[in-house]
Amino acid sequence: MKPLQGITVLDLSQFLSAPSATLRLADLGADVIKIERPGIGDICRTMYISECKIDGDSSLFHAINRNKESVALDLKDPSCREALERLVRNADVMVVNYRPGVAERLGIDYDRMRAINPAIVYGEVTGYGKTGPWVEKPGQDLLAQSLSGICWLNGNADQPPTPMGLSIGDLFAGQHLVQGILAAVFRAKRTGAGAHVEVNLLASLLDAQFEMFSTYLNDGMKPPKRSAVNNANAYIDAPYGIYRTSDGYLALAMVPIPRLGELIDCPSLLSYSDPETWHTRRDEIKEVIAEHLRTGSTDHWLSVLEPADVWCSNVYSWDELMETAAFDAIDMVQRVERPDGASIETTCCPILIDGERPKGGPAAPRLGEHTDRHLTS
Repeated sequence: MKPLQGITVLDLSQFLSAPSATLRLADLGADVIKIERPGIGDICRTMYISECKIDGDSSLFHAINRNKESVALDLKDPSCREALERLVRNADVMVVNYRPGVAERLGIDYDRMRAINPAIVYGEVTGYGKTGPWVEKPGQDLLAQSLSGICWLNGNADQPPTPMGLSIGDLFAGQHLVQGILAAVFRAKRTGAGAHVEVNLLASLLDAQFEMFSTYLNDGMKPPKRSAVNNANAYIDAPYGIYRTSDGYLALAMVPIPRLGELIDCPSLLSYSDPETWHTRRDEIKEVIAEHLRTGSTDHWLSVLEPADVWCSNVYSWDELMETAAFDAIDMVQRVERPDGASIETTCCPILIDGERPKGGPAAPRLGEHTDRHLTS
C-alpha cells in the first residue's frame, strides 16, 4: 500500500511547478484528478522542449503527468459549477498555480473552496507572492531565476550571469508545495482543519541559495565572487571545479592543495601551504591545476586520486551514465503505458518507502479521458 492511498487531489494547475508537486503526490499513492480546459487542456500538452511528441502530447507533458486522471471542465461555464463543487467536497487537496487574482475571478479561491469543504488543503504556487510590486510579473522560471540572484553564481567570473540548465525555480517550488501540503494534510486528518499552503518561485529560489545567501547577509553583504577558472561554487576554495584532461573531464571537490600536488606530481602546488591562499589565490592555483591535469587522461588521474580518498569523479554525459552499473543500481527509469498501448520511458519517484521505489502507471492521461467517470457518477 502506498502511503498516500486514499488521498484525493484536484489538480487545476498547468506548466511545471504545481504539476511537478501533484506528480510526486501521485507517485506516493494519491488519486490525482487533473482538471483541464475542454479542447485545449494543459498548455504543456503542446509545449515542446524538443521534437519529441508521444501519442499526440509533448514529452514534457508525459514526464510530469503520469498516474493522473484527466477531467475536462470549463471553469468559466456556470453550468459546470455544480460538478466542480461536487469534486471539491470529495477532495482532500486542491492545487492551483494562477497569477494572483485569477482564482478569485474564476470563483475557485481558497475562501470559496473552504466554504464548500472546510477540511480542504488548498495548495497554491505564484511567481512572487500575492503582495508587493512584482505581483503582476509572469511567474516564469527563467525570469524568476534572473531576479533571484542565482544567475550570478553560475559560470566563470568573466561570463555574463548564467541561468541554470534546469527550471529549478519551478522544481524547488513544486517540492516545497509538496512539503507544505503533506504537513497540512497530516493536520487536517488530526483536527479536521484545512489549510491554505502558498509557495512562490522567488522564495523557493532564495531558499535554494540558503548557504550562500546567509553568508552574504552576515558577511557585510559582499557579493559572491565567481572563480575565473572552472567555477563551480562562488564560495568554495580551490581546487573545486571541473577540469579538462587529455581525453575528457575530471571533477575535483575539496582537497588540501599541497596534498593534491603530491598526488598528481605537481611541485608548483606544494608552495601553497597556507590554507588562506586556497581562497585568496584561488584562480592562480586553479590555473596551475588545469594546466597540469591536461597532461594525463581522466582514468589516469582517477587511478591516482581515488585510492587516496580524494573526492573526484568522471564527468559523464547521459549516454555514458546509462552504461554504468551504478545507473542500473539506482533503478530510476520505468516504462508507463496508456490504455491504448502507447508508452513512454521516464524517470520514477526518487524516494524509497520500506526499501521499495514507487513505480507504475498509467502514463499521462488523454485530455478528458476520465470525465465521464467523475462527472456522471
